[in-house]
Amino acid sequence: MHRLSSILKLSLNPWVISASLALGLLFGVMAPEMAQHLGVVGNIYVDLLKMVVLPFMVSAVIFSMQRLLREGETGALLGRVVWVLAAFSCAAVLLAAGLMQIWQPGTDLSDQTKLSFGQIIGANHDLTMSLYEGSGPQASALSLQQLITSLIPSNVFASLAHGETLKVMVFSLLFGLAVGRVPNSTANTLSHTLDTVYKACQVLTKWFNVPLPLVLFAMTAHQASQTGYDAIRAMAPFVLNVWAATLAMLMATVWIIQSRTGLRVQQVLSALREPFFVAAVTRNSVTCMPSMIEALAGKLRFPLSTVELLVPLTTSILRTGQMAYYVCATMFIAQIYDRTLTGQEVALVLLVSILTGIASTGMTGMVTLSLIGTTAGYLGLPFEAAFILFVAVDPMCDLARTLMIVIPNCGAVALLCP
Repeated sequence: MHRLSSILKLSLNPWVISASLALGLLFGVMAPEMAQHLGVVGNIYVDLLKMVVLPFMVSAVIFSMQRLLREGETGALLGRVVWVLAAFSCAAVLLAAGLMQIWQPGTDLSDQTKLSFGQIIGANHDLTMSLYEGSGPQASALSLQQLITSLIPSNVFASLAHGETLKVMVFSLLFGLAVGRVPNSTANTLSHTLDTVYKACQVLTKWFNVPLPLVLFAMTAHQASQTGYDAIRAMAPFVLNVWAATLAMLMATVWIIQSRTGLRVQQVLSALREPFFVAAVTRNSVTCMPSMIEALAGKLRFPLSTVELLVPLTTSILRTGQMAYYVCATMFIAQIYDRTLTGQEVALVLLVSILTGIASTGMTGMVTLSLIGTTAGYLGLPFEAAFILFVAVDPMCDLARTLMIVIPNCGAVALLCP
């Protein structure tokens, strides 16, 4: 066990991670054809983590809900959850909108940038698009009924099989509430079983984190071989805006955790190192839940039972990365077409982005990007024409979105814990 801890500590060392990242970028640029074949390494690694996540989440939520019910803390805690999640969601979208309004990355584009946009769109032979407003069908907006329906699992086993995290979360919360009302003499056997599943998943997660530097090298090389220089240069203002919003949220989160714990900034950063790097490698917030619980309960010393309940809950609902990204993308499309948004339209974009971000739970890749059409659809913006522009730089934005979910969620849990 001591040897495993030493290897894991080396795998998460910032210098080792930085070296893996730099070597991966260099290899992807110098040998793009070879780097293309390394994508399978990242796919296997993410699948291994996903294999652990759902049993980990179900056991943690049911067990923690049962314990909190018996201690009489659930009602007050869940009441605070609503306010904290609302505050973080509003902060994320307001920050993104403010930066987009200040920097205006989609206005006054040079002729070279417009030419690059045309080349990026023209290079995709699978999609027929036009950069003229009004062409093509408009994306359909997500209705409130669809949003509510997406939360209710008609068959929990089917939801588990398809990895529908939010539906599994709803089932786990309701089942945990029911188990909390069962007499202790009857529920103890289930409690011990859930505790065993939870700890076994923690052990598996530590094993999977050992090859993290090699996986990061492979995934970075693969992404670097796919993202062209022209796409990066043309979309650089938009990508920088997304990263500015992300870094601002991360700094605010560190300040919140420092205020709650009384620790130094270096200690907080050290505690958040593992979830940060797991998020950077996997680009999947759900797979970061075990490392988030370890950071908050194991290193920052927040109550374990509360952390075990709140981390899966907030990670499933508080999708600040997606929320902020949908705001940035929608306003960027509006700026490209010289569409000046009124205050009412901006408020609508913020509200729809929050709801769409919540609905994006469990979605990755192209599906996540396609939801930009929901916010753009409410304003009648031609999302289809700009879709391939976002696809071209998504590897860089995907990392920002994931970090903006994982780290702020740690801050939200820190605020909610006693």
